[in-house]
Amino acid sequence: MELNADFTAPVIVHSEQLDWIASPMKGVDRRMLDRIGDEVARATSIVRYAKGSSFSAHTHTGGEEFIVLDGVFQDEHGDYPAGTYVRNPPTTAHTPSSAEGCTIFVKLWQFDMEDRVQFRKTMADEVGPFVDGVAHAKLHRDAREAVNYSVLNPDAVLENSESGGIEILVLSGSVRFRGETLGQGAWLRLPDGDVLNLNADSEGATFWMKTGHLPFAKAPNV
Repeated sequence: MELNADFTAPVIVHSEQLDWIASPMKGVDRRMLDRIGDEVARATSIVRYAKGSSFSAHTHTGGEEFIVLDGVFQDEHGDYPAGTYVRNPPTTAHTPSSAEGCTIFVKLWQFDMEDRVQFRKTMADEVGPFVDGVAHAKLHRDAREAVNYSVLNPDAVLENSESGGIEILVLSGSVRFRGETLGQGAWLRLPDGDVLNLNADSEGATFWMKTGHLPFAKAPNV
C-alpha cells in the first residue's frame, strides 16, 4: 500500500474528516496519513484506542514515535496522558493498552536503525520563552531530524525554511497556510526546499513539527 508516498509533493490532510479504519486488533482504529507498506509499514497515522482495548505485545523493529492527543495511553512502562511525547527506538518492546480510551498520533519505521535513545516528555513543560508571539519546546534533535512543539499566540506568524522537509500536526486552535485554514487534527507535509508560513487565527494554536527527515524516507527494511 502507498498513501501520500510522493515526498517531493506537498500534502494537507484534515484528519478529523477521515473515516476510521479498523486495525487487526479489536477496538483499535486508524486514520492513515501517509504509508508505504501493509501491516509492516513506514506509516504516519492517528490511532484510536477504545475504552479497555489493547494491542498485543510487540517489538518496534523500526522504532515508534508518538504523541498522546487525548485520554491516557498505557503500557507496562507506565501511563502517558494527553500531551506526552514518546520515542521508542528500534529494538524496544511493549504491550499498549488504554483503560479509559485514548487517541495518539504515531509514526512507525522512521528512525535511524542505530538509534537507541528512548524517552518521554510532557511537551508543555519544555516550552521556552515567547519571541514575537511564538514559543517552542525542543523535543528531539539528531543528525537526521529536529522535533518541536510550538505555541503561537493569537495572530502570531511563524516561518520555517529548514532543509529536508517540514511536517506539522495541529494540536489545538487553527492556523492559516496559503489561504487554507488548518484546524485541530490537520496534518501538513512540505517537501525539501519548500517554506512553511503560518498565521495563527484569533485563538492561537499549538502544533507538533518535524523538519529535516524526508530525505531518509523509505520502505521498511524487512
